[in-house]
Order: sequence, then C-alpha cells, then structure tokens
Amino acid sequence: MRKDILSEIVENKRSIVAEAKKNLPLKQIESKIEIGSFRMSQEFSKTDWGLIAECKLQSPAKGRLNSTHSALDLAKIYEDAGATMLSVHTDPHFLGSNESFTEIRNAVKIPLLRKDFIIDEYQIYESRYLGADAILLIARIISPAQLKKFLFTTWTLGMDALVEVHDEADIHTAQSTPAQFIGINNRNLVNFTTSIANTQNLIYYIDRKRIRISESGISSMADVTKLRKLGLNGILVGEGLVRAENIRKQTRAFAMLPELQFEDEDE
Repeated sequence: MRKDILSEIVENKRSIVAEAKKNLPLKQIESKIEIGSFRMSQEFSKTDWGLIAECKLQSPAKGRLNSTHSALDLAKIYEDAGATMLSVHTDPHFLGSNESFTEIRNAVKIPLLRKDFIIDEYQIYESRYLGADAILLIARIISPAQLKKFLFTTWTLGMDALVEVHDEADIHTAQSTPAQFIGINNRNLVNFTTSIANTQNLIYYIDRKRIRISESGISSMADVTKLRKLGLNGILVGEGLVRAENIRKQTRAFAMLPELQFEDEDE
C-alpha cells in the first residue's frame, strides 16, 4: 500500500517548525511584523474572476515540473501577464523556501499567498513576517478548533486565509467558521492524483456568499470554462501554467483577460 504523502509531509513539518522556533523565536517575529491590509480580499472584490498563479517547481508525486525557470522567473511572468495574485511554496517538498518567498516578495507588487502546511500558530506570524498577504489553511490537517483560532490570528495580522477542503466533511468544518475564501482541492491527498470532478461534485455544498476557488488539476481552457460556468470565483493553478508551452499566454487565458501579443517563448 502506498504511503500517504500528506501525512509524510505534515510529520516532517513538525520538525521544520520546531527548528524555526529555535532559530527565530516568536517574540522576535512579533516585534518586526507590520500589519497587512487584506490585499487578497481587496483584489477579489474588484472582479468576478481571479487567477492565483502558483510558482511551483516540483511535485512530490511527479517530480520536477519546470527546469527552465526559477520560482522568481515564474512570479515575474505571472505578474506581467495579469494574474490576480501569486501562490508561493515555502515547503521543501515543492522546492520552496522562505528565502525564495522573500525574494519574490521584493520583486513583485501583486499579493502573495504563502503555500505551506500550516499546523502551528507560529507559522502564521512567520508568514506575515515574510511578507505574505494570505495563507493556506488545510482543513484536513488541523482540528476544527485550530482552524477557527488560526483564522482569527490570520485576520489580526491583516492577512486573508484560503481554507482548503477536499470533501463534504471538510466543507462542514470550514463553513462552521466565518471563512471568506474556501478552496476546493482537486487533489487526492493519499496519492496526489487530480481531477476537477472533485470541484464539480462539491461546489454545491458551499455557501454562495463565500468566495469559492478551485485548486489543482486545471490544465486547459476547457477546464477553466467548465469551472467558471459552475459559479466559481477563481482558480489556483500551478502545473497547468508551469508546463505550458507559453506560460504568459496561458496565464492570460486562465485569468480570462484579453489576449495580448507576447513573445513566442517565455524569458
């Protein structure tokens, strides 16, 4: 039987967080934090469709996804092409790091979502310290009480939270909180395979007053069109962009923006 990839990542995360606390104690972080301005909420209030473009270089299930661009390269291309905001990995399983996040924060102006496996309140403060405008909270890996507490901590720091769900039970947990953003992950958490059928099956269980995002497994304009017709407010896409023949054009298309003349190849 194949090992549960998510459980493996979360277990490893515990030691990473413990080490981070030693190297940079919470009191030091708190003294340096500047409160954010809910930039994710601001951006999504301006439009009925948003693209969260992910700077994703590697997948635990598929290995290296892009060897020609760095995460910073991808970030600049996405911003230039009109992405609403960026999702930036800081977990090593995806070749992410805090240093890479900071580098991207210094290079782009659009909002950043820190993509990681948050299991400790320390990581929320750390996210804002790194310059995050939003974080991902995965309902499956924390308790309902933690989810609620983590949400309020996030908001006190001026950040938004995308609460990720995978099934009806997760949705119930998410909707027992005032979460504004709910993301349906199309990825199987045991083997990391994807199918947008998960969004198609679950979208009807989510309150329309929430901002509903579909995540993962979105690889074509046919997928994007289907999801928009379902009433989604946006999508979070990584592999479907980084493996595109022309990343700029694909980003523009997935963002549902008018086509522009781009170079034949991404630089």
